[in-house]
Amino acid sequence: MIEIRHKGSGEVLAQVDGDSLAGADLRDMRLEGADLSGRDLHGARLQHADLVGADLSGSNLSDALLSSAHLNGANLRGANLTKVKAGGDNRSLAAMMTECDLAGACLDRADLRFVEMRNCNLHGASLNHADLRDADLFGADLSGITAHNALFINTNLRQADLHGANLCDSHLNEANLIKANLSDARLESCNPDGFTVVNLANMEGANLRGARMRNISAEETNFKHADLTNADLRHAVMGGAILRSANVAGADFEGVEFATVTMEFANFSKALNAKIPPYKINLR
Repeated sequence: MIEIRHKGSGEVLAQVDGDSLAGADLRDMRLEGADLSGRDLHGARLQHADLVGADLSGSNLSDALLSSAHLNGANLRGANLTKVKAGGDNRSLAAMMTECDLAGACLDRADLRFVEMRNCNLHGASLNHADLRDADLFGADLSGITAHNALFINTNLRQADLHGANLCDSHLNEANLIKANLSDARLESCNPDGFTVVNLANMEGANLRGARMRNISAEETNFKHADLTNADLRHAVMGGAILRSANVAGADFEGVEFATVTMEFANFSKALNAKIPPYKINLR
């Protein structure tokens, strides 16, 4: 028999038959504030469980089922959430993870579709091949994450901190990156002929200083008022992109075609290797 106690009061919140929580059926259980730190919850069934404010730091939640669970404010620092299934086909079926601490957690191949993760701390987390389509990460700290081949399609990353994030070969199509911090982020590819995709993303007012975006596919992407100082945009595909009033000082545009790019009031006089068509006007 395993007792699950409250992290503060020590009150017994639940008793589970067996000598391990791996694969345990904890569906619908009220485990608010539970101390589950360091526990093996591999494959546990936690759908609809109340884990608000629970301590799951260092726990093993790989392959766990968390759809519709409530984990707001939970501590998941350093937890293993590889292949966790927290997402759903719509927001009502996905987990709630607002203001969770996921610093250093492993979320490789995690299903996080439609999960609400507003203001979460994901600093240094691993999200390789994770599926974050339609997730809400408004204001989240994603600085220093590694997210190769991840899906951020239609994801809300408004005002998120992605400083130094490694997003190689990821898809951020139609993502909301308004006023996000992507300074020194890697938005290139790990392969010589590969590319990261940000088509139709909204990066208005985003900080992309020093971002590495070589070969990026940024068709119809909105960079209005974005700071692209010293960004590497060599051979980027930018058909229909909007660079109106963007700061492109020191940005390298070698091999970029500008025929259909909106460029008014951007300071291209300070950009590098930009071959600007003669009919473009109102440049600075």
